[in-house]
Amino acid sequence: MVANLLTAFRTRLERLTWMTPATKAESLRKLGTLQVGIGYADHWRSYDGLVIQPDDLFGNIWRDSLFNYRYELARIGKPTDRKEWTMTPQTVNAVNLPLDNGLNFPAAIFGPPFFDPKASDAVNYGAIGTIIGHEISHTFDSEGAAFDSQGKVRNWWTDADRAHFDASIEALAKQYDTYAPFPDLHLNGHQTLGENIADLAGITASYDAWNASLHGKPAPVVGGLTGDQQFFLGYAQSESGKSREAAIRQQVLTDPHSPGEYRADTIRNLDAWYATFDVKPGDKLYLAPADRVHIW
Repeated sequence: MVANLLTAFRTRLERLTWMTPATKAESLRKLGTLQVGIGYADHWRSYDGLVIQPDDLFGNIWRDSLFNYRYELARIGKPTDRKEWTMTPQTVNAVNLPLDNGLNFPAAIFGPPFFDPKASDAVNYGAIGTIIGHEISHTFDSEGAAFDSQGKVRNWWTDADRAHFDASIEALAKQYDTYAPFPDLHLNGHQTLGENIADLAGITASYDAWNASLHGKPAPVVGGLTGDQQFFLGYAQSESGKSREAAIRQQVLTDPHSPGEYRADTIRNLDAWYATFDVKPGDKLYLAPADRVHIW
């Protein structure tokens, strides 16, 4: 699935008409050198010398803190390990590492609702596939675009390409500015811009990858749902949740991620979603074609 997502993203980059050859070449180089870690790290860090006692909670915390402090000091002057993980395998999350030009997908995220071996491919591409695409696309979001294929902060864009990119993402920021969880509180489209870009690019690439995986064959109908319906419902279910009002208010004010409801709404920018559910003008989530944001 990861390989299919990388191929889909490469195809989308190659087909861009607004990007100049020089910028496109570097973007493809970044994609081609991405280091993808799945499940757990290739090698385990040694914890020899760390003393953990079952009856000494404070001491365990203290010794662990000191152990890690000395570990970090010992790394000064040594080569950077670009394959080092920043998450444990037990963490339900995923991360893009711009300084390493890498991605980590801990083992714990490969369970429902993100991945279900009993579910159809369409559902899994809609869920874990969009997460994989999300992390890949962070490589080219409003922050990742500042790093080159070696993880160095360097401007590898032409002025014209960057201007086009900035105009596209500004339209996405304004779209999210309109979302209001409460009458007195709107989302901040710039605060959540990087994650919103990744959501949009991720689901777009995953939709392409899923369709490519069919090899021209029709998707199986499951429970009366077409393949496209399964895909988009898989994405929506992966973003479902329940939060108290106070928690949502805090998230809107402080978090770079939009609340799940509005992350799911990014499908408003995909033309395929309209045909899948027969969404028409006047429907609540309808966006006119000219208002749909397309970045990659």
